[in-house]
Amino acid sequence: MPHPLALAPSKILAVHLNYRSRADERGRTPSFPSYFLKPPSTLSGDGDPLVRPPGCELLAFEGEIALVIGERGRRIPVESAWDHVRWVTAANDAGVYDLRYADRGSNLRSKGIDGYTPLGPTLLDARAIAPADLALRSWVNGRLVQEAGSDDWLFSLPLLVADLSRLMTLEEGDVVLTGTPTGSTVVHPGDTVEVEVTAGALTTGRLGNTVTEGEAPLSPIGALPRGGAGVRAEAYGGRPAAGGLSAEQRALLSSVSTATLSSQLRRRGLNNVSVDGLTSTRPTRRMVGVARTLRYLPLREDLFAEVGGGMNAQKATVESIRPGEILVIEARRDPTSGTIGDILALRAQLRGAEGIVTDGGVRDLAAVADLDIPTYHAGGHPAVLGRRHVPWEGDVAIACGGTLVRPGDIVVGDGDGVLVIPPALVDEVARDAVEQERQERFIAQRVAAGSPVDGLYPMNEEWSGHYRAWCAAGEPDGREDRR
Repeated sequence: MPHPLALAPSKILAVHLNYRSRADERGRTPSFPSYFLKPPSTLSGDGDPLVRPPGCELLAFEGEIALVIGERGRRIPVESAWDHVRWVTAANDAGVYDLRYADRGSNLRSKGIDGYTPLGPTLLDARAIAPADLALRSWVNGRLVQEAGSDDWLFSLPLLVADLSRLMTLEEGDVVLTGTPTGSTVVHPGDTVEVEVTAGALTTGRLGNTVTEGEAPLSPIGALPRGGAGVRAEAYGGRPAAGGLSAEQRALLSSVSTATLSSQLRRRGLNNVSVDGLTSTRPTRRMVGVARTLRYLPLREDLFAEVGGGMNAQKATVESIRPGEILVIEARRDPTSGTIGDILALRAQLRGAEGIVTDGGVRDLAAVADLDIPTYHAGGHPAVLGRRHVPWEGDVAIACGGTLVRPGDIVVGDGDGVLVIPPALVDEVARDAVEQERQERFIAQRVAAGSPVDGLYPMNEEWSGHYRAWCAAGEPDGREDRR
């Protein structure tokens, strides 16, 4: 296809994350930019189709600002980096999430498809633009879905140019894709994506491309499309921030025992909500957080070789844990190999995880027990994960310790064990649990003072009246009654 810039770049360089809104969505904020390459054959222009390969469902657009290098350079200072940019235009850094697993990090097959870097329709003269004045907007079928300015950038555009030139020569015509803000999502055949870049009154116009369905099936000689709930969630815009608990809810749940919470859940007909058979490395510490799930399947050597190495589902899940989340692992109650060890447990702790729950074994148990993060496990084991398990997928419904756990469920743990609370019930369960423990403090005081339990536990109407008076008096500790 013809090059929309009328010259052939030696390379297309793309930034993984460069917008705060996107980093928040992804659950990680890089301390320095990282990049991947796209083949020049991905270039296309305004009006060209975005062809979704047969078997793929998760084609996502990413509206971006594209820089076209106009002056060759290497080791370019940040202060003069913008002088090496000749043109600015709109871009769509398209990709299919169904194939991301095949080339983790490089995005070669997911984003290297012919026509998956549309540029245009107009080139803006970079010499007439201050980088900080640039803004980006994207539409799907006429609806605005992305809008961001330079205040959302993690790294300035001159810094990206300078950083890339530290170790490689930027040639005339090379294209730098500068990242996408929040709002990127999946599009389907028939959808039209439009991207516009502006700088004050200057505009590229809208770059428009319509998604079509490919006709030639993929040959089975290589990786084939693969989905899954976790992949779909990321393709459709990533996980929302871990906001399943308000500060008040977290405080209430932290103030009561799992025994009390279990009673409240049972009153609501929920009996199978305990994760059974586990021991805590921190039994005196209460754990409260939002479930982040990870699923292991039984070992099959050929599949472990395919998906078990590199940035596998286990590592990817740990690397995207957010503050307030609890990593919950399904290992089919098999304690005969490790499901997590000290390095990844430490990483989860440093990322702000509230705890780890696995119904399998823990490797490096002594080191894990020395960490601040509470880890609930089925026992220690020296063997690595690959002895029994294939790390398969994250962010899906799992079975852990005999109970079903969904991403976003509320997980609470203490020395008695671990409970799963449906998010919709958190408010009433937490408040009623606090009230139950208040009543039980009163009952315990009366028993300590010599009262029999008949009519007191549970309280009859007479004792309920005494309880209300006790509450009105400020809940005295009852020591005088025991003198």
